[in-house]
Amino acid sequence: MPEPALAGRRVVLGVCGGIAAYKAIEVCRRLGDAGAAVSPVLTRGAARFVGPLSFSALADEPARTSLWEGPEPIPHTRLGRRAELVVVAPATARLLGAYAGGISSDLLTATLLATRAPVLVCPAMHAEMWEHPAVADNVALLRRRGVEVLEPGEGRLAGGDTGRGRLAEPEDIVAAAAELLRKRGRLAGVRAVVTAGGTREPVDAVRYLANRSSGKQGHALAAELAARGAAVTLVTTAGLAIPPGVEVVAVETAAEMDAAVAALGGAADLVVMAAAVADFRPATVTDGKWKRAAGPPELTLVPTPDILAGLAARRRPGQVLVGFAAEALSDSDLVAAAAAKLAAKGVDLVVANDVGAPGAGFGHDTNAVTIVGLHGVVADTGVVTKAAVAEAVVDAAASLLAERNPSPGPLSPTPQEHP
Repeated sequence: MPEPALAGRRVVLGVCGGIAAYKAIEVCRRLGDAGAAVSPVLTRGAARFVGPLSFSALADEPARTSLWEGPEPIPHTRLGRRAELVVVAPATARLLGAYAGGISSDLLTATLLATRAPVLVCPAMHAEMWEHPAVADNVALLRRRGVEVLEPGEGRLAGGDTGRGRLAEPEDIVAAAAELLRKRGRLAGVRAVVTAGGTREPVDAVRYLANRSSGKQGHALAAELAARGAAVTLVTTAGLAIPPGVEVVAVETAAEMDAAVAALGGAADLVVMAAAVADFRPATVTDGKWKRAAGPPELTLVPTPDILAGLAARRRPGQVLVGFAAEALSDSDLVAAAAAKLAAKGVDLVVANDVGAPGAGFGHDTNAVTIVGLHGVVADTGVVTKAAVAEAVVDAAASLLAERNPSPGPLSPTPQEHP
């Protein structure tokens, strides 16, 4: 039966050289039965175990086995750009190492490096190989980069051995593929703007007023949105690594962030204001450096632009706006403060966190947030990684986008191109 998450989706099925390659034929069949348009890519090793003709007969396109043979001069870029999901089953230790190392040695690894689609790898190998530190490190690195890994199970292996390393069953692979698309592929075509970091308001040539925001949460949000297929622009003050596939606009002050968001926000379907924007700035900036001998400076502060309220005043139909509220309050007061901010700013969601709670707030790799919408609490994460917080926030925002933009719209499946 067709699976809504897979129906009409273009899926590249990569098959590596291992005895478990025979199961990939069933994976190919089940993906097709679920409604996916399957493009098989076999490594040279895979073709020693299973015939490309079997995949060609079941898939929407002939199976490909080489970078160098066929009518297209650059088949990996075409496959990578058109793919909405890449599944590698089985994924051998060699494939995992090449992918983690960015080594393009054949059509499958070249396609993996050329795509921005979600990727599901399904390892299969002997238990000793799966447990080797090099393989474990490669799997961990791929996971940090956003690759989904469906771990092997226990069972009978090649040569009569038993242990952990058996390829997941075809039905489980297809179910994991559908879940990955539900989770990360639904924002294809959505334009998102994310702000991150704490603004810096100059006092003199060397000093500024700032806050303790590291920008980690905003960068995690940009990474999550990009992983789900959105076109993301990150407006950031933080000098952190830029997530793959994300465009960046570097700013420093609240005024610069306001100008960048005003320029980008009108065309965005989703704006997530995760930055800690200063509420006030010095009315004047001293030329040069204020000298200690001159005595303490007298600072007169004036308000900075209210970026979130400005966005809400200019919002267009269907647009979703998400604000953040850093507080130091009890749980009940935190929800009340978030609800008050949501109403005052005219936004759709407010992500509130108690920055004084253990493991949450500025500078940590973890956070604990309560997401409040128009009808009350949407989610309460507890203390989790900032990546997990990003998942929860994007889940909530994606649901609102889907409600407000029924088909046709940015969340509708893209019409598929069939050969």
